[in-house]
Amino acid sequence: MRLLILGTGGMANQHAKHFSAIDGVTLVGGVDVDPARVEAFGKAHNIERGFGSLDAALAWGEFDAVANVTPDSVHYPTTMAAVAAGKHVFCEKPLATDHGRAMEMTEAADKAGVVAMVNLTYRNVAQLQKARSIVQAGEIGAVKHIEASYLQSWLVSKAWGDWRTESQWLWRLSKKHGSNGVLGDIGVHILDFAVYGAGSDIDRVFCRLQTFDKAENNRIGEYELDANDSFAMSVQLENGALGVVHATRWATGHMNELRLRVYGEKGSVEVQHRHDGSSLRTCLGADAETGTWSAVECDPVPTNYQRFHEAVKAGKTMEPSFRHATNLQKVLDLATVTDTDRREHQVEG
Repeated sequence: MRLLILGTGGMANQHAKHFSAIDGVTLVGGVDVDPARVEAFGKAHNIERGFGSLDAALAWGEFDAVANVTPDSVHYPTTMAAVAAGKHVFCEKPLATDHGRAMEMTEAADKAGVVAMVNLTYRNVAQLQKARSIVQAGEIGAVKHIEASYLQSWLVSKAWGDWRTESQWLWRLSKKHGSNGVLGDIGVHILDFAVYGAGSDIDRVFCRLQTFDKAENNRIGEYELDANDSFAMSVQLENGALGVVHATRWATGHMNELRLRVYGEKGSVEVQHRHDGSSLRTCLGADAETGTWSAVECDPVPTNYQRFHEAVKAGKTMEPSFRHATNLQKVLDLATVTDTDRREHQVEG
């Protein structure tokens, strides 16, 4: 597979690192509007060709697939152009900034017959994969309730850098700069974590969003700090289970932590993924009577990068797919609506 990396900012380095380690994948080009950045990226990852636009790369055309690592608002036009040219696409999350555009991208990829997948990175967590298999095997019985959280602390800690002075963080706090806040940035991750682990999609949703004061007049330079910082969501899954999902950047003491608890009529599973490691615990069978939890060891699983390569070789999209990401975007869009009209909505279609 000859791969073009579109966008050469921070996350693109992860794409280059992971894809270049896969036998059969060759990084043949990079694209960025910043000439210095694409040149430095090419030197760092031994990529021969650099382009100033996707149009220029498509005119060259000597590649099979695109890793789309552009800003969120650019995913739609660039992916549509790549798909129209018959290129397979591995897109960063979220797939698009709204459900309508995400659906257009999904339908265009289906019509073109190309592989279309989204880098929902926490699918790479072996403990989540194992938890899902336990749930789907019926070991915890019918799912009744879930709890899911994504906790970050970079608004109260400088461990990742100083958001007050660094554009890579400030844009995430500003709607004008393309951010949908915590809901759009990490909400898609924790929703995927929850529905994948619980083995059921979301049927109904109600969400509250909150933006807290962070600077004088909530503005730093060109950045108006108006994107949401926290959300709390109640959901009902298609299997009938109730649940709560929440996320925030104000979680003091939590660098980057996802947690999922799935409670069934016969047992429970709990997944925790942190910046420094992951764990899976279960309470099954007779242990449910005593509340005894046991740690479960998990073998490594293929990464999304490896799955995309295998999908291109097979000529068939694997999960996480554009269609799945589109369904998640519908929930995110509805969550914003529910915050405005203060009532629950059903996820239809």
